[in-house]
Amino acid sequence: MSDAIKHECGIALLRLRKPLQYFIDKYGTPSYAVNKMFLLMQKQHNRGQDGAGIANIKLDMTPGYRYISRYRTVDHRPLEDIFEKVGRKFKKALKEGGEDRYHDAEWLKQNYAYTGEVWLGHLRYGTHGKNSIESCHPFLRQNNWRSRNLVMAGNFNMTNVDELFNKLTELGQHPKDKVDTVTVMEKIGHFLDDENQQIFQKYKDKYSNSEITQIIEDEIDLQKVLQRSCKDFDGGYAMAGLVGYGAAFVARDPAGIRPAYYYADDEIVVVASEKPAIKTAFGCNYDDIKEIKPAHALIICKNGDLQEKQFIAPLEKKACSFERIYFSRGTDPDIYQERRKLGELLIPQVLKSINFDLKNTVFSYIPNTAETSFLGLMRGVEEYLIKIRKDIILDKKPSADSLEDLLSFKPRVEKLVLKDAKLRTFIADDEHRDEMVAHVYDTTYEVIKKNRDNVVIIDDSIVRGTTLEKSILTLLDRLEPKKVIVVSSAPQIRFPDCYGIDMSKMKDFVAFRAVLALLEETNRNYLLDDVLEKCLAAQGQKDQPNYVSELYDPFTYEEVSAKITEIVRPAGMKAELEIVYQTVDNLHKACPGHLGDWYFTGNYPTPGGNRVVNKAFINFMKGIEVRAY
Repeated sequence: MSDAIKHECGIALLRLRKPLQYFIDKYGTPSYAVNKMFLLMQKQHNRGQDGAGIANIKLDMTPGYRYISRYRTVDHRPLEDIFEKVGRKFKKALKEGGEDRYHDAEWLKQNYAYTGEVWLGHLRYGTHGKNSIESCHPFLRQNNWRSRNLVMAGNFNMTNVDELFNKLTELGQHPKDKVDTVTVMEKIGHFLDDENQQIFQKYKDKYSNSEITQIIEDEIDLQKVLQRSCKDFDGGYAMAGLVGYGAAFVARDPAGIRPAYYYADDEIVVVASEKPAIKTAFGCNYDDIKEIKPAHALIICKNGDLQEKQFIAPLEKKACSFERIYFSRGTDPDIYQERRKLGELLIPQVLKSINFDLKNTVFSYIPNTAETSFLGLMRGVEEYLIKIRKDIILDKKPSADSLEDLLSFKPRVEKLVLKDAKLRTFIADDEHRDEMVAHVYDTTYEVIKKNRDNVVIIDDSIVRGTTLEKSILTLLDRLEPKKVIVVSSAPQIRFPDCYGIDMSKMKDFVAFRAVLALLEETNRNYLLDDVLEKCLAAQGQKDQPNYVSELYDPFTYEEVSAKITEIVRPAGMKAELEIVYQTVDNLHKACPGHLGDWYFTGNYPTPGGNRVVNKAFINFMKGIEVRAY
């Protein structure tokens, strides 16, 4: 994506199903779990560079010994910072204990942190708030009762934080902050405490307190805790939690918006946001990596047994399609095929844009994440050429020379746009700053036939259009092509996302700016006031339609694309310009298992989504510069 946006966090949970000594004996090192956690998190580093954190719980520790460890960082190299710190613990253990003690699980667990059997890691992409240690997961809710300790991390955004905050105050709590991370953990923590108390009350007259402690850990029903905790949640989430005595869970939202996958064998249970991380870390077969079902939680008991249990009523599955288009790792075989198909399905639109003149067209892509869609586009061009060759040979029976030319023709492919470096400039005024920003990207010169060639360049998505306007199009125009066609493998982004991606303000979307211009040109500005009136009237209502979609209704998809082309066209650009967008129908053909498309269509999977888009429009009309959730 040429327009930088922040998107989703990543989670990694690892549970050793055998004692630590087993892994030391089998693999010759006490750092088996550490190494696996590093791989799980490193292979999801695409999901968060703002910060990271890990937590570790030791099983069956004697009272008096520390059994929970946590470290979080916002260092510019967060993963390296975390695992260098953990590595120093193991080096110290080897130095102080020698080889014998270094391979003694009981001694290690009693004396050194991060030697436990239960791990939780998190990679943070902050969609709002300060990038501080306090914003980093995992969060820790501490208590002297082991079964009341809760460690949580997640990939989630809630649309109803105010409601959840009020629920907590009604329960008698006094939350320290009004953000979804705090409200979610405190809600689950409250019902975990309540579950503890109910079991305690049940047995208090039959057993001693120390005996009841063990009974509580055996009888806690985490499915019930989640049922009571999550019934009011509205958002997209994959939430992972560890309870102090060693149980764990990962809960997925009822529409399956946020991803979560797991793998289990007789040695480990592992959960991650992406399949390739699990595949790389454990070398298992892709078919053995399972998806946690929407509205279900994978619950891992203290003894290592696991079950997938429903904790909330499921909704129609609307897994996020942006996961597939942009920010999941393209090494996942399904995602690779889907991205390639996205490019392939664009062929009719692209051929029409270049007037079928492949001889005088150069194909390229920007940025690197669009490479797979580009390969699909080129595959589509090749299939088109095969059909054309076949038709010509059968119908026209060309001469030997013409036949050789026909068979030897190949589409022209060049790497035209390269990202040179992340530019940081001291230039403050906009005019000269834009000139500097234009040089973030570089180009390959003298491969375009001036004033004759078309340039087709594919991007995986176009959100704001500012990078095109300020940098890429100016750069391409210097090559003096006849026409530039920028192709987005994603449809027009028209509406805010409120489930994880940082796309929350209406005016940020070039498609919305295009509609505003079209409303002005067609004397339909009165629709803005009509929609505002409806949005204001609906405030406070839990269920409300997406009124903002009415602003797009008067215009065709092609009209909006044409106006976007006008908006992003830099002043003084000489080449003809056209912006081509993927259609929603083709998106669904390419990604049939991920039909969440609310940022393209306005069809939000939860009531909170409609509330957010209406509030975002109110904020826009009132000039309020805050996100709408």
